[in-house]
Amino acid sequence: MNRVRPLPDPDHLPALDRRFLIDRPAIGLGADQPPPRILLLYGSLRDRSFSRFAVEEAARLLELFGAETRIFDPSDLPLPDQVSGDDHPAVRDLRELSMWSEGHVWCSPERHGTITGIMKTQIDHLPLEMKGMRPTQGRTLAVMQVSGGSQSFNAVNTLRLLGRWMRMFTIPNQSSVAMAYKEFDEAGRMKPSSYYDRIVDVMEELVRFTVLLRPHAAQLVHRYSERKQAGVPVDRASDLSAIATARA
Repeated sequence: MNRVRPLPDPDHLPALDRRFLIDRPAIGLGADQPPPRILLLYGSLRDRSFSRFAVEEAARLLELFGAETRIFDPSDLPLPDQVSGDDHPAVRDLRELSMWSEGHVWCSPERHGTITGIMKTQIDHLPLEMKGMRPTQGRTLAVMQVSGGSQSFNAVNTLRLLGRWMRMFTIPNQSSVAMAYKEFDEAGRMKPSSYYDRIVDVMEELVRFTVLLRPHAAQLVHRYSERKQAGVPVDRASDLSAIATARA
């Protein structure tokens, strides 16, 4: 089973006014090649899933900005601990996609004032540490939500908390689409609106932060506690901070 969803009409962006578009939003911030790798997660299994529609709009924009995207399909993802050792193909695929990525986009519906179980299940299957590898640490993150009623920020606030817990760099901007059933047409495409414009803003910012942090991500999360746990002492001969502060 292929758990990477195909992106319909990747080059068709009817709500976008290209007169105001910067094609390479990260230019001047660092090397944007190879393309930034972004994993997108959504939080509803409905046939007409507005969180999936919003993620697809985000993926189209990211690809327009020069990124490479993957949308994970959680339709057969088991609950955490439902399968012994989490030994399930969907769990393995999700973790491999996160290892592949440099950044994430998370979009959840707001249900009962928080994120959905589908959204939380995906995040719960991403361990902080896995055989010496860290599937989320040091990656950038953009958070979005869709609501059936008036605009709310409960889901994005929860996703921010989770992003911090997963040791990710959550960008400042975010998207919250109110009364989402009014914002998408029958084909699942987002109509022109300030909500769509905000998603453009968020994806521009995600690309910028991903490129900006790319050469520094490993150093920014190079932690004392992890070096100690791994039993890897600092090599003073190559530690630039020790060299800079050494007495003559």
